[in-house]
Amino acid sequence: MPSDTLTVLLAGGSGSRLQPLTADRAKPAVPFGGKYRIIDFTLSNCLHSGVHRILVLTQYKYHSLQKHLRDGWSIFNPERGEYITMVPPQMRAGALWYSGTADAIYQNLFLLERSRAKKVLILAADHIYRMDYAAMIKAHEEKEADLTVACMKVPLHEAHAFGVMSVDEDKNIIEFQEKPRLPFPIPGEPGSALASMGVYVFSMDALVNELRADHELPDSSHDFGKDIIPMMIKTHRVFAYHFGGSRGRVTPDRYWRDVGTIDSYYEANMDLLKPVPPLDLYQADWAIRTYHSQSPPARMVPSENGLDGQLTNSILGSGTVILGGIVRNSVLSSRVRVEEGAVVEDSLLLDYVTVGNGASLRHCIIDKGVKIPAGEKIGFDKERDELRFTLTDKGVIVIPKGYHFG
Repeated sequence: MPSDTLTVLLAGGSGSRLQPLTADRAKPAVPFGGKYRIIDFTLSNCLHSGVHRILVLTQYKYHSLQKHLRDGWSIFNPERGEYITMVPPQMRAGALWYSGTADAIYQNLFLLERSRAKKVLILAADHIYRMDYAAMIKAHEEKEADLTVACMKVPLHEAHAFGVMSVDEDKNIIEFQEKPRLPFPIPGEPGSALASMGVYVFSMDALVNELRADHELPDSSHDFGKDIIPMMIKTHRVFAYHFGGSRGRVTPDRYWRDVGTIDSYYEANMDLLKPVPPLDLYQADWAIRTYHSQSPPARMVPSENGLDGQLTNSILGSGTVILGGIVRNSVLSSRVRVEEGAVVEDSLLLDYVTVGNGASLRHCIIDKGVKIPAGEKIGFDKERDELRFTLTDKGVIVIPKGYHFG
């Protein structure tokens, strides 16, 4: 049952591939979709799944994440045994920071043991998806498993970025490789592989014993995918749980994205603008919760010269004003201002961005508080953009928070 389950969110990664968006914030705290933070998706899954005892293990640049959890997620009642608690490294197992996913939890074993939970749900705090963890926990119980690993089909040519598993007809995991150079395909489906989502349900006793044994191994990287899971499939009952099935209360949109790079982050935001978005944000009883600032409604206003704005296939956050500007196929967060004659296309603008008169933006991510000068053009001259900003392999231009134009 979810009530006897402790949840651990791994939120300590540095997010180096998301620079410069992670220059001042942890990866789970990066804004997403015009109103959310990345961590909101995992936490909302926990909320709706009934797992309300949550430890968030943090490490790098966690102030923004801490503030977001304080302001948007102080909703559980400690008198009922519910909580969301941030846990930075406490050096209880030595004078080191977390050195791997398994080590992060090993360093907090005392919190697991004193929780008296029977199961531990381990999650990454930096993925975009919706999932009913209660259904996975129930499947874990029915199998009397020591470990259950959530998995999904991925194209074989993408599988090298995942933990890849092989299962028998009873869904026992019989082989597991972490990020293999040559992934093995699903039998009978040569173009697909079965990939781990980084969502695990452990029986408490099995997890504690394995973490202690792993800690004593001098050559271990202390990682679930590289060390813990491959060892456990030899000695324990380890099963696969297929993501996106009919079990559970969430509509099975089967959408899961690791937004670990600028390009994948940009594409996941753009997915929300498709005529039928692959991620269902509109299921009434599975809302994605977040912190809402006290902002007025978004609006379009004619400019002082009487020029009407234009809005095509875009998302507008609260408090955003289009003042005679043009916005196409873009995601604008709260308090964005697009002034007369400005054109914003295929772009993500975070909170408090101002686009000056006559400026033009294309394929951009603009971080918080940046003021684009009147007449500025970004996304039209690659050589000039490369000299000033971060430019991804797929041509997305990133302007960091606090950037000042000369």
